[in-house]
Amino acid sequence: HDPYKILVSEVMLQQTQVPRVMEKFPSFLKRFPTVRALAAAPLNDVLREWQGMGYNRRGLYLKRAAEIIVAEYDGKVPQSPELLERLPGIGHYTARAICTFAFGHASSLIETNIRRVFIRHFFNDKETVRDEEILPLVKQTLPSKAKIRDWYWALMDYGSLAIPKGENPNKRSAHYVRQKPFEGSRRSVRALILRTLLAQPLTETKLITFVGKSAPKFSREEIKDIIREIKKE
Repeated sequence: HDPYKILVSEVMLQQTQVPRVMEKFPSFLKRFPTVRALAAAPLNDVLREWQGMGYNRRGLYLKRAAEIIVAEYDGKVPQSPELLERLPGIGHYTARAICTFAFGHASSLIETNIRRVFIRHFFNDKETVRDEEILPLVKQTLPSKAKIRDWYWALMDYGSLAIPKGENPNKRSAHYVRQKPFEGSRRSVRALILRTLLAQPLTETKLITFVGKSAPKFSREEIKDIIREIKKE
């Protein structure tokens, strides 16, 4: 029920499989046990601890969110979805998941497993299903506030475990995007750049040369462009 721990877990679960989060979550909390500890920590320490999770900007956004929570909300995670969505890296689903699991709010949620359940049972004859069509049905199924956490846990488990193998109703979602391979992608170069800089400070010229040797399919100009992207964050 700890809002900070749920905030951390929900951000970690964005675009990362549960087994990987289960492995990283305890060590991250041991290093940064409270929102104040995370807010006060050097950014390098946070990004170093985040290594292995992928999408490193989430670690950056989580650190910035902690700083705002301490500065503007006296170290207490906001209970309003609208306030949560103002924090870096917190979108529509994550804000409502935090409100549901931390505070017991009866919010309507859609994530990949919930979407899979509703498309399978309510949209069998439709090829393209938008989340806006699913949300009213989710709202109609919500139980009392006292059981809201259990309901969503069961719904997510059902979507994850009970849908027959080989069947993926989410392919009929208007929001379905197939994840591109990590190896050889711009994301892999971003991760390499960050990992290199956390290990040793380098000038930009030396960094480009080092990264170019490990990612030879990327030109120096492409690597420079990725470095510019990182700097903007």
